[in-house]
Amino acid sequence: MSEGQLVGVVLVSHSAAVAESVAGLALGLAGGGATAPVAAAGGTGDGGFGTSSELVSAAAAKVDRGAGVAILADLGSAVLTVKALLAEGDELPDGARLVDAPFVEGAVAAVVTASAGADLAAVEAAATEAYAYRKE
Repeated sequence: MSEGQLVGVVLVSHSAAVAESVAGLALGLAGGGATAPVAAAGGTGDGGFGTSSELVSAAAAKVDRGAGVAILADLGSAVLTVKALLAEGDELPDGARLVDAPFVEGAVAAVVTASAGADLAAVEAAATEAYAYRKE
C-alpha cells in the first residue's frame, strides 16, 4: 500500500489538549519514516471541554486517503457524537469506522499498524487488542 493510501486515524476527546497529546504520542511511537495521517478532534469549537461533530467531520476529511478512517473516542458523548455522524451517512468519509478500543493504547496500536500499511480491518484489530494489554 502506498503512503497516499494509508488508513487515517482520528482521535476524539472531550479535551483538545488530550486529543493532541495522544496523537503526538502515537506518532512518536510509530517510529521514523512515513506515518499514517492522524488528526485530533478534541473539545468544542470555542476551545471548551466537550465534543464537536464539526471538528470530528473535519478531522476525518483531513486524514482520509481512500483506505478508510479509524476513529477512536475517549468517553460517552464523544462516542455518541461519532455514532451520530456515522448514522447520518454523509458527514464522514466512506470507510470511516468507530473503533472500540482504549483511547491511549488503542491510538498507539492503530497509528503504528496503519503506518505499516495495514488495511482498516487490521488497524481496528490492533487497536481492539489493546484491551488485553496487562500492566501487572
